[in-house]
Amino acid sequence: MAINAGTRSFLLVLAVLISLYYLLSFTREELGRIASMSNIVSHLQQHPASSDGATFSWDEVTIGVPSMDSDDDVYIVPKANAAFVVLARNSDIDATIKSIRDIEDHFNRRYLYPYVFLSEVEFSEAFKWRISNIASTPIEFGIIPHNHWYQPDWIDEAKARAARDKMAEHSIIYGGSVSYRNMCRFNSGFFYQHPLLQKYRWYWRIEPGAHFSCNINFDPFLYMETHNKTYGFTMTLYEYEPTIHTLWGHVKDFINLHPEYLAEDNSMGYISDTAGETYNHCHFWGGFEIADLDFWRGEAYQAYFDYLDKQGGFYYERWSDAPVHSIGAALFANRDQIHFFDEIGYEREPFMHCPRNREAWEAGQCACNPARNFDYDGYSCMRHWERIQHQ
Repeated sequence: MAINAGTRSFLLVLAVLISLYYLLSFTREELGRIASMSNIVSHLQQHPASSDGATFSWDEVTIGVPSMDSDDDVYIVPKANAAFVVLARNSDIDATIKSIRDIEDHFNRRYLYPYVFLSEVEFSEAFKWRISNIASTPIEFGIIPHNHWYQPDWIDEAKARAARDKMAEHSIIYGGSVSYRNMCRFNSGFFYQHPLLQKYRWYWRIEPGAHFSCNINFDPFLYMETHNKTYGFTMTLYEYEPTIHTLWGHVKDFINLHPEYLAEDNSMGYISDTAGETYNHCHFWGGFEIADLDFWRGEAYQAYFDYLDKQGGFYYERWSDAPVHSIGAALFANRDQIHFFDEIGYEREPFMHCPRNREAWEAGQCACNPARNFDYDGYSCMRHWERIQHQ
């Protein structure tokens, strides 16, 4: 049967339309899977695993196409100049994987912020590969400079060792650990100086083992930026007094030397019940921070940290970065620049914040148990924070 020219043209157009339909019907997830699998197969062919499968010897796998799980997943713009910051060791890999998987599933698969991983030692190829396999965005792995991590030479080691031994004898958590003290000092005054973070304005700190239990349907970085916030938290609690016995005395000395650094509408009422005479030991949980890197880099906070560092309390006692950061934010930022992220479900054993607002809880499709919410536990400082919000 002969096909005339008109029919032939119609069939040709129909074939083109059907082809375009099938091409466009590929979801971003399918395209991403094809690209990712192709990349991984290529690496496997070039760098096969060892015969016993016990170690990885592959180069880092860079997966360029984010994994998209639904039609609602989009590239969100505008974005803040921000990154996730993770301080971890190779031995933390399993706990880190769980935390990054959480933040990817609940937030970053849509908002696509990069990661910066830091450690005092080189990350293994296995660590890099496993993290790269689940992250939807670029990752940078950096080594902490020696002088930013290790106990400085000017510390009296005999005095520091005596303090560690005494704390260990009294079963104070991390009381006998030098590495924990190194970490606290680094987080207090050096992490924001790392070369990999110099290009960023905002950071979100994620600890290995942290659990996020709600979908985060907004951009906390942009919220901080557009509302002139400096520091964001999800939990507040008391610090263990024997670890910071002399800290407040040194803080008061610094304030007396530099009253010009105090913010006009500061949060002294949150950290002191006696107008600054004594410290009530309240602090923001340091394992979760969304904050302005420029605040830590600023003149006031840097002078404050340098002064505290010279007192040696990170090693002669066991000062944690949480109270050091919290006191700095409370004194040098205005009260309305500190923000409580009630919407973000967060857990780091043994504490958990589950959104109190029922609408926020349901909107975020939370999996946490509101009955376990730490906010008004006897060890929580939330009432102190709420009190100053009404002054």
